[in-house]
Amino acid sequence: MTRRIEKKFESLKKERKKALVLFMTAGDPSLEKNEALIHSFEKEGVDLVELGVPFSDPLADGPVIQAASYRSLRRGTNLRKILGLVERVRKRSEIPLLLMSYLNPVWHYGLERFAREAEKAGVDGLIFPDLPPDEGKEASALFERFGIDLVYLLAPTSALKRQKLVARSSGGFIYYVSVTGVTGARSVLPDAAQVIRRIKREADLPVCVGFGVSTPRQAKRMSQAADGVIVGSAIVKALAEHPDLPAKAFCRRYVRPFARALGK
Repeated sequence: MTRRIEKKFESLKKERKKALVLFMTAGDPSLEKNEALIHSFEKEGVDLVELGVPFSDPLADGPVIQAASYRSLRRGTNLRKILGLVERVRKRSEIPLLLMSYLNPVWHYGLERFAREAEKAGVDGLIFPDLPPDEGKEASALFERFGIDLVYLLAPTSALKRQKLVARSSGGFIYYVSVTGVTGARSVLPDAAQVIRRIKREADLPVCVGFGVSTPRQAKRMSQAADGVIVGSAIVKALAEHPDLPAKAFCRRYVRPFARALGK
């Protein structure tokens, strides 16, 4: 059976289009708002959605996503509630959904219990910023058993050996971090095209670029070499500034420009 992430990228390739992936922190501004936004995202042409699992010590995240994590935790968001959100979305939508989490909350929940419940809820992929591929073989095998893709990250500083390892180990797609350091919007991004081409020579997987993509113009430029673009901090920041804006209006104002930049 073809998985949702694989199916989405196959469809985009046939249409000669690039993936628009949006990130938001689960529970910020609320789980109910997240649910409404996911459905509005899909109508605006978003192809995949990443839901950030809030954590008290988010080392890879910049101040915008850190603040969203703290707001979400104060509202009592946890893994069980996030899986409930995924389950509700699945009743109306087949959009690929990924959870981006640090390992700690998942270890605390119980790795196999989490894998079983994530599969039942309809989670398609997982991203752990603090799990390198050379330490993730057991986790990869477990999630593979439950049909969940474990997506690994590659940084601009990754050696060729690491690039080859990620190319062999990643599931769904490869997450290329366009800049070193933490997440967050940047006004200027480096030219990642050469590195992406090198990664694609090693991998039979789509490559999506994230970390720092903050404008539709940047998204369009990054999409010329990559198979998809991940927009995170720009969306999280807009949600923090306009938490009461209805989902449809939010998407018209903040999501549609990115969708149009990618030809949606």
